[in-house]
Amino acid sequence: MGFQSLKRTFLSRRSRLPRESETSGRDEKEVARIAQRLGFKFRRQTGSHAIYVCSEDHRRVVIPMHAGRDLKPKTLRGIIEDLGLTVEEFQRML
Repeated sequence: MGFQSLKRTFLSRRSRLPRESETSGRDEKEVARIAQRLGFKFRRQTGSHAIYVCSEDHRRVVIPMHAGRDLKPKTLRGIIEDLGLTVEEFQRML
């Protein structure tokens, strides 16, 4: 299997990135609330990054806590993946 076919396979399995309109107004507090609803507990904060850990399987998610700034779409996408959700599941939880 060549590189191009692997790349196509990988890209076809990924959900699309959230659009700017879908992520506008998504601040860190909303994301932290969703993490807590999913069973993640606040562990500690290092600088401006809050670290939440799931007590069941010890998964970790790091949420940047920059006051007054919305999360960038790719950052939000990474957090969504760390939470174990798809973009659509995340949007339903808002």
